[in-house]
Amino acid sequence: MTRNQTKILALLASVLATLTLWAQSPQQDPPDPAMHVQHQVDHLTKALGLTAAQQQSATTIFTTAANSSRSIHDSLKDAHQKLETAIHNNDTATIDSLSTTIGNLTAQMVATEAKAHAAFFQTLTPDQQTKAQQMHHDAMGPMGGHMGMGMHHGPPSQ
Repeated sequence: MTRNQTKILALLASVLATLTLWAQSPQQDPPDPAMHVQHQVDHLTKALGLTAAQQQSATTIFTTAANSSRSIHDSLKDAHQKLETAIHNNDTATIDSLSTTIGNLTAQMVATEAKAHAAFFQTLTPDQQTKAQQMHHDAMGPMGGHMGMGMHHGPPSQ
């Protein structure tokens, strides 16, 4: 498996784990997307020394991604609720259908996140890109892990 395939699989596993944990605790409201983006940009500013222009670009990029993810998030939430009902009713055909739906929606969420990270990466200087890659590598650890670069967010709030 290539290094990029490994990174993509780790990213997908991270998003799936985040979505699963988030879906299991609906009584807790996720953080406000704008606040989350601000925390993310603050972390990246400290870690990478972002300029004011880069901070603005990062805020725009990650806010756009969060807004794009909102409808996907709503669809995922609905599909998870329907899946729970199908499980309780032992409705295997619906379980299969909803599992496919959840997989497709999760793939859309991963693509949205990955495209945002790619756009952000392009705003960085070569030195910042090197630091970001090292942060990603350190965050992944020997057994894989979370997304790295300080970008550990799940679906946006409603």
